Amino acid sequence: MSDTLESLRRKINGATDLESVVRTMKVLAASNIIQYEKAVISLADYYRTVELGLFVCLQNRSGLTMAEKQARKQPENIGAIVFGSDQGLVGQFNEILAKFTGNKLYNFQGKKQIWAVGERMQGRLEDDGLPLSGSFSVPNSLNTITPLIGQILLESEMHYEKGEISQLFIFHNKPKPGALYEPVMQRLLPLDKEWSNSAAHLKWPTNNIPETIFGVASTLHGLIRQYLFISLFRACAESMASENASRLAAMQRAEKNIDELLEDLNRSFHRLRQSTIDEELFDVISGSEALFKGK
Repeated sequence: MSDTLESLRRKINGATDLESVVRTMKVLAASNIIQYEKAVISLADYYRTVELGLFVCLQNRSGLTMAEKQARKQPENIGAIVFGSDQGLVGQFNEILAKFTGNKLYNFQGKKQIWAVGERMQGRLEDDGLPLSGSFSVPNSLNTITPLIGQILLESEMHYEKGEISQLFIFHNKPKPGALYEPVMQRLLPLDKEWSNSAAHLKWPTNNIPETIFGVASTLHGLIRQYLFISLFRACAESMASENASRLAAMQRAEKNIDELLEDLNRSFHRLRQSTIDEELFDVISGSEALFKGK
């Protein structure tokens, strides 16, 4: 059925309203990217300070040996926290990360426990056949990241202390220049010899190596909690920045498609309007000629 002028006018109005919504979502996504990236940057110095403190504490051979013994006693059970999204309009954001997570975990032996952050990520992991132990909601602002990290820490520490997991990993999308992102993996626990080797590049900025006042054990415990909190907070902020970058790219594509649709609709509208005017003029001329012939 061919369109009428009224139906085309309704389609043009609807596309215009949709374009307004898309532009608003673009502005919100761009604004969110900035605040989450600033949060990540603000954590950089503190994160390095905690890493330096951990490295110095683990130079104590007794503390390192104890960590190694604890790691050897526990079975190689893997715990993984995967940061995804609750909302749509993010392109392949969840699909890419879910596939990356599955490929990485496939290389590990032993039982696996996975916690998904975000309903859509939970669905993707279940579709891929990965075992889920629980899920969390994605925070809706920068201020609500801290409560989420507290919940994740309680859950993971409970399983770690029971020996149900011996290694803890986090998976998330990390922003790249040009409104892009890439999936990354980070090993959080245990802080054993492997972690110490990966942190071998760290060096205390002065020649005066600090000493612990209340003992290595209590200081190490406090630093580990700070290290876990900062790592999870940074991963969540980077994931949300990547999510908004993906949404921004999706809105840019949607805006381009709407512009093309509006151009086609306006062209069809003007063509049909001109055709209608031509028909009316033809009717007037035909009627006029008929009147002259009758006279």
